[in-house]
Amino acid sequence: MKRISHWARGRLVEGGSGRTGPVYDPATGQQVAEVDLASAAEVDAAVAAADAASPGWRATSLARRSEVLFRFRELLDANRKEVAAAITAEHGKVLSDALGEVARALENVEFACGVPQLLKGDHTEQASAGVDVWSVRQPLGVVAGVTPFNFPAMVPLWMCSTAIACGNAFVLKPSEKDPSASLLLAELWHDAGLPDGVFEVVQGDRVAVERLLEHPDVAAFSFVGSTPVARAVYEAGTRHGKRVQALGGAKNHMVVLPDAEVPAAADAAVSAAYGSAGERCMAVSVVVAVGAAADPLVAAIAARLEGLRIGPGTDPEAEMGPLVTADHLERVASYLGVAESEGASLVVDGRRREVGGAGFFLAPSLVDHVAPTMRVYREEIFGPVLCVVRVDRYEDAVALVNAHEFGNGCALFTRDGGAARRFQFEVDCGMVGINVPVPVPVAYYSFGGWKASLFGDTHMYGPEGVHFYTRTKVVTARWPEPATSAVDLAFPGNR
Repeated sequence: MKRISHWARGRLVEGGSGRTGPVYDPATGQQVAEVDLASAAEVDAAVAAADAASPGWRATSLARRSEVLFRFRELLDANRKEVAAAITAEHGKVLSDALGEVARALENVEFACGVPQLLKGDHTEQASAGVDVWSVRQPLGVVAGVTPFNFPAMVPLWMCSTAIACGNAFVLKPSEKDPSASLLLAELWHDAGLPDGVFEVVQGDRVAVERLLEHPDVAAFSFVGSTPVARAVYEAGTRHGKRVQALGGAKNHMVVLPDAEVPAAADAAVSAAYGSAGERCMAVSVVVAVGAAADPLVAAIAARLEGLRIGPGTDPEAEMGPLVTADHLERVASYLGVAESEGASLVVDGRRREVGGAGFFLAPSLVDHVAPTMRVYREEIFGPVLCVVRVDRYEDAVALVNAHEFGNGCALFTRDGGAARRFQFEVDCGMVGINVPVPVPVAYYSFGGWKASLFGDTHMYGPEGVHFYTRTKVVTARWPEPATSAVDLAFPGNR
């Protein structure tokens, strides 16, 4: 059985806790590896290594840091197929989705390569007579990230690219469901010339997370996961005096107005709802069909699901792969029975479609006539289940979106520019798409939602990431004039 270990001080290190967890190939349902699960002592060792490496990396020039980042970017680009294959093998998403994940990760690395520009401070000359004032941004020291299974390469690079560029040492605790991608990233950082200890990988479960949250040498903590866990992480981390950004769950709405182009809206809904088997925090979970848009839109989405090819992620023609584990498959499928019992209509029931193989497959489902009181609407499902809520007016759609506890992303499909401008002004969520179903910001903006989708006040990566991983120091200086200036001392004939 393949064993997946930790990365410490520039090399692979086998775990010593005696605890391991299973890693599966979701396409076959077979266990393919065991991952070491760290003890609290092993977390302490990783943090100690990062803490020892931190001063030297902080003292490294911005030019040198940028050089390492550019080299890492080139190595990641050259090895993108290997990283994508590791993602597909343990997560299950199709290779095209995995390659897309690596491409978006590269964008964040490219942003971080501009660290000499990103870390510029401000300067005010002559704030008072003979007094200058300026600000500088300095790293925090050791920072940690806990990342989810659904993007095992992209989300770690959301965090560590910026954190490392800013001069911090980074300790990563990836998901134990698909841990191999984290070790590939560690090898690439090492090959790029990053000093040992600046990037550490601790494989683990709750024991590792809790120790990182309470460790006195961890200054900041980044997290992406479900809302209940994000809330608990935020409370625990801040209680121990840390900066925390904790991204939680989502229930992303896609509002379709009667004037929208139905074929384009249906194509967008299918790709956004069922891509990566719906295991994306930006997946469209709810279509809000306004007025006359409802019937033709539901029919168009249902028709497209019949031809959607489902299979192993390694199948180049597959458009959707399996879910990540058997437990998650069972959980997602259970919502379909609940929805039907609460009065919703199963237009397409993914449980009834045969998918070859013994993997964790669930075909796409489409649930119509969903009411806001139903569990299938209120809760994050995180699978290939798309709900349709019908409303009469634009105002009803906005009220529906704004009333939901989550505020991660939302989209509007329309040909009316006035309605689009009004929507982006009125809707309460952190990321908005206009005729764009998955409005993930480009790397030079920042990613994050509102309400129960974010705990903390700083979004992920981009300019807000630089702010999160640095602290500002303001210097006020006066240099009194000496009785004899340096110039006069150098040139006595001037006197």
